[in-house]
Amino acid sequence: MKAMIAVAVAIVLGFATAQVEAQNAAQGKEKSAADAYPRQPMSAAGPSYVIGADDVLLISVWKEPDLTMTLPVRPDGNISLPLLSDVAAAGLSPTQLAASITEKLRKYVADPRVTVIVTQINSQKVYVTGEVLHTGAIPLLPHMTVLQALADAGFTQFANTKGIYVLREENGQQQKIRVNYKRLVKGQAIDQNIILKPGDTIVVP
Repeated sequence: MKAMIAVAVAIVLGFATAQVEAQNAAQGKEKSAADAYPRQPMSAAGPSYVIGADDVLLISVWKEPDLTMTLPVRPDGNISLPLLSDVAAAGLSPTQLAASITEKLRKYVADPRVTVIVTQINSQKVYVTGEVLHTGAIPLLPHMTVLQALADAGFTQFANTKGIYVLREENGQQQKIRVNYKRLVKGQAIDQNIILKPGDTIVVP
């Protein structure tokens, strides 16, 4: 009798062990599949570019060549399109403007498909003043650094390249960010080679 009970227990234990091993194997397969095909992360992109006055836009309407054109944004923030007359563009992202034009065109075009591309960024500028060869506004290119702007402006022979600073408006308060040009060009003080923001003013004493 004891021998029969021992055999039965062994069978049950063997079955349970087999189940556990099967579950582990299945989990291993699921994990391998997850490793092979990882879940795509959610987009972490920043906010879209905001169109401003003087920017140049390519408005493309699929299969409508008469409505596809390159236009400047007027000082009042509008663009002029056939059929629609004035359309507000400033303050919108390209995607938002495309959606606005699409909605307006539905009265005239069946299933309009509109794409808006900013071909020239002229509304965002930085300013350089002081002992530089070219004072005034410089178009702000994406990710432009203070070193790149200074290379564009050039120095006079009287420039104090150790005393350069950037004036920036943040939350209603003006910040003064010092930039030591001589150290920058030597590969030092890299943290001072800041990415410029619209409206920044670079002062070269």
